[in-house]
Amino acid sequence: MRTCIQKALRRFRKDESGAVLMIEFVILFPLIFGILLSSIEMSVYSLRQVYLNRGMEDTVRYIRLNTRTPMTHAQIKDMVCEKAGNLRNCAQTLRLEMVVVDPRNFQKLPSDIDCIDSSKPVTPERGFSLGQQHDLMVLRACLKFDPMLPTSRLGFKFAADGSGQSAMYAISSFVQEPG
Repeated sequence: MRTCIQKALRRFRKDESGAVLMIEFVILFPLIFGILLSSIEMSVYSLRQVYLNRGMEDTVRYIRLNTRTPMTHAQIKDMVCEKAGNLRNCAQTLRLEMVVVDPRNFQKLPSDIDCIDSSKPVTPERGFSLGQQHDLMVLRACLKFDPMLPTSRLGFKFAADGSGQSAMYAISSFVQEPG
């Protein structure tokens, strides 16, 4: 039995008919596999973005229609996470920023959205006000997440913070309805 296996292995080693296919496989397999992993990473990112946008829109709809209900940052954050669905560690990695905007004297909002960086000390929420009736409000959210393949940086060029997490953003605006 052992000699049969040794003969078969010797024959396989000496046969050169499939050598060209093996070289093509060795060259193309990592490329095709990398494209596959990159597309999976982008799909998961897009799915997270859809969940975050859905949670934001449902929460904004609730806030807009229930102007008389005073809400806190924590309540709005919990509502976004609840309505978003499958966002891992949403309550710990989501940061909201809600500001009143004057449509007649519009000032550009800061381009850096407030995010949580777990590698740095905790900072308080900045720019969070509920506004009054007829106020134009802008709600911005930043969600931190761990990429599936953090060392390869396939797909999008995710900007990572000190803890290796990347950020995604969602922005929504609304007018507080009169009570």
